[in-house]
Amino acid sequence: MIETRNDVKILKLDKKTYVWIFTKSIGEILVATHRGHRTDQKLAKGEYRIYDVKDEPMLVDQLHLELAIGEGDWQGYLLPTGFPKDKKTRSRIIPTNELISN
Repeated sequence: MIETRNDVKILKLDKKTYVWIFTKSIGEILVATHRGHRTDQKLAKGEYRIYDVKDEPMLVDQLHLELAIGEGDWQGYLLPTGFPKDKKTRSRIIPTNELISN
């Protein structure tokens, strides 16, 4: 995850890039982007995991994203409508305490 000079966060997962912004009406969203962004600082670099959860007790049935935030520590996020695609350019991303990784 990087941050631009205008304090905009950019999430890169392999070859896909998303702008991570906060809106008052919706909350945190990912927006698909295909252009380059000038980096001011790198916020984090590490592993990530994606799980499509279905019929698991104690977990919400939907797409889960987990980002490594330190040695052995993970932050979980729910993606109720999945990742942004070309036609659907925005998707909500919701922080959660639900973790699948140990």
